[in-house]
Amino acid sequence: MFRNLFLAAVLAALCAGLVMSAIQHFRVTPLILYAETFEGEGHTHGQGHVHEDGTEHTHEITEGDGGAVVEEWTPQDGFERTAYTVLANLLAAAGFALVLGAVSMLASIPITFANGVLWGIAGFFVFSLAPAFGLAPELPGMPAGDLFARQVWWVGTALATGAAALLLVKTRAPWAILAAVILVVLPHVLGAPAVPDEPSTVPAHLATQFAAATLGTTAVFWIILGAVFGGLNDQFSRSLS
Repeated sequence: MFRNLFLAAVLAALCAGLVMSAIQHFRVTPLILYAETFEGEGHTHGQGHVHEDGTEHTHEITEGDGGAVVEEWTPQDGFERTAYTVLANLLAAAGFALVLGAVSMLASIPITFANGVLWGIAGFFVFSLAPAFGLAPELPGMPAGDLFARQVWWVGTALATGAAALLLVKTRAPWAILAAVILVVLPHVLGAPAVPDEPSTVPAHLATQFAAATLGTTAVFWIILGAVFGGLNDQFSRSLS
């Protein structure tokens, strides 16, 4: 059973990760490349930005031997950058799929084709939409708070939102509904790390377009992940019976 669940998670992650990579290539990556043309205008180097695939893009300039200026390595535009993005997406997809599988086993709620889309929608709300209310997807050149503080807040928000969703699925008692509301709201009451008070070189309309494209892409990713995961689980269960 565990082997089948693991295999279903990996295959679903492969499918969802490839689809997300294709959408990103045409809808998201062009916005990132365009935003990078603004990045050197009045922005401090050495600041990290978290892209839609969860990886940090750093533009740090340091001095090498003899005082020469050395720019930190980043993938070259084109095939190399695309390949690294696809690899990062597949690894992230595998991680998220395994998290869904682990929650399914611990909560004794099987992921099936009938409820796979609901699992995907829940994953989107927990890992994408809820954190985005406090930390919107960021383009290069946009001011951002401390990276570690943002990561801690993101993890805390995802855990609280996930716990709330699981609580509502397991019981609909009034105390559970109240506890779920508190869990969802609490991270936003505490607030995400503050953004430095400095001008952004990225036009506002571009940042809005990027946030919408990123959330739309992740919504498709999660729905595909849940549906394929559930369908494969059903298929493997029938093969065992």
